[in-house]
Amino acid sequence: MSRGYFGIGIENGKTEMNVGTLWRSASLFGAQYIFTIGRRYKKQCSDTMKSYRHIPLFHYDTFEEFYKALPYDARLVGVELDDRAVQISCFSHPERCVYLLGAEDHGLSEDALVKCHAIVQLPGDFSMNVAVAGSIVMFDRQQKSEVKP
Repeated sequence: MSRGYFGIGIENGKTEMNVGTLWRSASLFGAQYIFTIGRRYKKQCSDTMKSYRHIPLFHYDTFEEFYKALPYDARLVGVELDDRAVQISCFSHPERCVYLLGAEDHGLSEDALVKCHAIVQLPGDFSMNVAVAGSIVMFDRQQKSEVKP
């Protein structure tokens, strides 16, 4: 049985379609919940698995509201193109964490970045679709958790 948990979400998401796609991926990769900050979710056709039946979605109006609701002892991990970021290939995923993604056009807010316990960057120098980025992060977590010491 695996230990720990993770949640994943988007700050100021650009499109609702991305939330549906991330929700489906989160369900497949074993996230305990997803969330949005600053936007409301509407059911989308990209969530063909009806993930809302299996994994909860939380919505926060502001980053401050979200930050106050972080689970006890969970690490906040930002996913961002940033000079402070560690390449995901070198990153050890915390046992208990919450991954925070930013919209493709604005990224994470500076308020969010300074509160993150860690910042990771995916390969490349350009932003990618937020649902794809979240799926890569969750895949990396899954792959590294299957490696036995």
